[in-house]
Amino acid sequence: MQTLLDVILPVFLVIGFGYVAVWRGLFPLSGIDGVMKFTQNFAIPCLLFQAIAHIDLSASFDPRLLLSFYAGAAICFAGGILGARYFFKRDWEDSVAIGFCCLFSNSVLLGLPITERAYGPAALAGNYAILSFHAPFCYGLGITTMEFVRNRGQSTVTLVKNVTRAMFNNALVIGILAGFAVNLSGLPIPGAFEDALSLVVRAALPAALFALGGVLFQYRPEGDMKAIAMVCAFALMVHPALVWTFGTALELPRDAFRSGVLTAAMAPGFNAYIFANMYGRARRVAASSVLIATGSSLFSVWLWLTLIP
Repeated sequence: MQTLLDVILPVFLVIGFGYVAVWRGLFPLSGIDGVMKFTQNFAIPCLLFQAIAHIDLSASFDPRLLLSFYAGAAICFAGGILGARYFFKRDWEDSVAIGFCCLFSNSVLLGLPITERAYGPAALAGNYAILSFHAPFCYGLGITTMEFVRNRGQSTVTLVKNVTRAMFNNALVIGILAGFAVNLSGLPIPGAFEDALSLVVRAALPAALFALGGVLFQYRPEGDMKAIAMVCAFALMVHPALVWTFGTALELPRDAFRSGVLTAAMAPGFNAYIFANMYGRARRVAASSVLIATGSSLFSVWLWLTLIP
């Protein structure tokens, strides 16, 4: 119970503030859209840039962690697609959008603050290692699969162009790549620029959590509840269980194991809805899954925190 009160509840209270503020008309929907654009297109890319620019790559990038996390994510993506197609009789495009909901954990808005509150800032190295590949891997896999099923028979060159264009229009991917460029080149970041960057970064998570609450109010539960339940099961239980299994088999160090399992246990991120909206497919299922899984994760994350050594 103490873990719930000290670690998880503060994060969800900030989300709740955003939800209530929009619900009661204290904060306009247009304002929420602006805050979300600020965090997603500027503040969070700055956070990822700064973290990756300064991270010790040799110490933080454990291949066993990345294999455990992304093998589990890919299995959930495939399971979500097949479940939507064969159990719920959705077409292939809808099935890919639903599979993306099972794939994309809310690794930034929920994963970072919950891991930091549970284990301290020093425990975030594994989270940042996962984050550095998260958007490129998930969007790369999702977009490639969607473009393939939408344009069966198109040339490989056209497929590569479509995927590349979508990837490099993503601010998170740009922030990650810029961070790697600075880290690997050894270029120093000027002091004034670093201080300005830090000011923006400090606003990133609180503002994003507040905006997430407002966004969730806009997308109240609708659609196929069985498909939504499947997404919640994959995101909140199957993915962390797979990472636990793979991490144990690969003998992951304790901190990396904690980061991997906790990040995998997060609800689908709002990027799941963005992906569905980008293609106009399964939007109601995606939005409702984000809302219901985010609320349910208050208790599922508590469970995983009690189980993690």
